[in-house]
Amino acid sequence: MLDDSGLLRHVVALPAPKITAHDGHYESDALLYAAVAEEVLAACLAHTDYFPPLGLCSQRSSFLIWEQRSGQPLTPLISWQDNRGTASCEELKTSENIIRDITGLRLTPYYFAPKLRVLLQQHPAWRERLARGELRVGTLDTFLIWRWSGGHYHVTDPSMAARTLLLDIRQQQWSPQLCDLFGLPLNSLPQLHPSSGLSLRLNNGLTLQASVGDQSAALLASVNEESAQALVNLGTGGFVLRYATAALGGYLRTLVYQDKNLTAHIAVEGTLNSLALALAPYPINDCRLTDLAASDIFCLAEPSGLGAPYFRADIGLCFSDSVEHLTPQQIAALLLEAIIFRVARILEEFHRATPIQQVILSGGLSELSCLQQGIAQCVPFEVLQGQHRDASLQGAAQLAAGRVAHPLIEKIVPAAHDGSLIKKYRLWQVWLDQLLNANY
Repeated sequence: MLDDSGLLRHVVALPAPKITAHDGHYESDALLYAAVAEEVLAACLAHTDYFPPLGLCSQRSSFLIWEQRSGQPLTPLISWQDNRGTASCEELKTSENIIRDITGLRLTPYYFAPKLRVLLQQHPAWRERLARGELRVGTLDTFLIWRWSGGHYHVTDPSMAARTLLLDIRQQQWSPQLCDLFGLPLNSLPQLHPSSGLSLRLNNGLTLQASVGDQSAALLASVNEESAQALVNLGTGGFVLRYATAALGGYLRTLVYQDKNLTAHIAVEGTLNSLALALAPYPINDCRLTDLAASDIFCLAEPSGLGAPYFRADIGLCFSDSVEHLTPQQIAALLLEAIIFRVARILEEFHRATPIQQVILSGGLSELSCLQQGIAQCVPFEVLQGQHRDASLQGAAQLAAGRVAHPLIEKIVPAAHDGSLIKKYRLWQVWLDQLLNANY
């Protein structure tokens, strides 16, 4: 909940339902997600005597199919990590340039459309039921809003729709051409509403005023759109974003949000995949700045494959040499180096396109001092640490309340150093380029 100054002062958090992984399928229980979200909302409302405007943000690519009449899910909640859409991507490879031009995205199994195409090929009757309105389909935000409105609203916003591979990013409308390409009935997709100024009355007495993707919300909370700033949001994954309208080779074009005047705000985005999964076995909290650049081994820390601008599923978590002789803390330092170097390389490429003056760090992982210092040493511009512990929540709440709070930031002053980390970063770039070319 926001206080009168526009800052988060009361946060309720509960664990999300467990994701099960089997044969490349990553699934969870959508009804459990809804139950947890409803419990969180009830706990928040217990601390106020009125109904404040509601802002919602959620992970951008998890989706499900459910029955219109009963509200019962027909599928599990299917995560972005799920790779069942791989076959679709292979079969549609000749259309990749068309897809990229319309959506600003690469054709990968991460997104909604390739996975939904496979489901409908496996269950042909579902497509007809979707076309008749007997079934509903949507990302997690759509499912929650549908439930909370008693089935009245089947909607999403352009920031969420833009990660489906079905949205024309220029028109901010569903693309009939892409629906045909993926074999989906256009009329089955949620209605598109602006990201803010929604005024959707829900059955629990709240009015939903804003709904936006999680990374979009974090950018809203952290970066001034008119400034030469970039955001590095590090948590379960990593996202490097800056507002820009022009495409940048290999990077995603992200529709951050659509305001109530139907104006689209666009960013470019680099991604680091599944960082938390790579780091989980290792004592990253014990790592110090002096642990970095202590070895001549190079690393990539993305177990589910390199993200943008590379999108290389064939190159995941790897080391340039054996690490069997290293301690867990030394391996943790190599993984953190890999994150630092990937972030620095993305920022360098953003900077070459349009100069950057400041970088703002956010997300739980960014609170590690050695990671803060490592990024500050490897980039040529000012690095700041955002003080919004929940930047995505902050951004969604600000959008709902119609107010902008000044970001709370703290400057990261680079510690005295001998340049060894920068030297290793340059050598790492050569190694990465060689790895990319060798596996092309």
